[in-house]
Amino acid sequence: MTNIKTGGNKKVFAKAGYKTLVGGSYRSMWWVFHNKHGAFAARGVHGQTIYVDPLAQMVIVRFSSFPTAANAQIDPTTLPAFQAVAEYLMKQ
Repeated sequence: MTNIKTGGNKKVFAKAGYKTLVGGSYRSMWWVFHNKHGAFAARGVHGQTIYVDPLAQMVIVRFSSFPTAANAQIDPTTLPAFQAVAEYLMKQ
């Protein structure tokens, strides 16, 4: 798990141009967000997601069949929503 949470090379990842994942990286089939919670996710191209937030002790699994094979269209709403759920849970 430490290997995954460390993430990949952020400079190399930045060259890929993922505008919705600025500051992120990719390692061992996991997308690492490098946010304040240390969140990472397994992601499918049609929105399927296993989102892990270690700090909030939270896992969200989303089954999806978004018609476009690109997460960039849904990331601006989905990723902040996952973070908001984590923040809410931590206040409970």
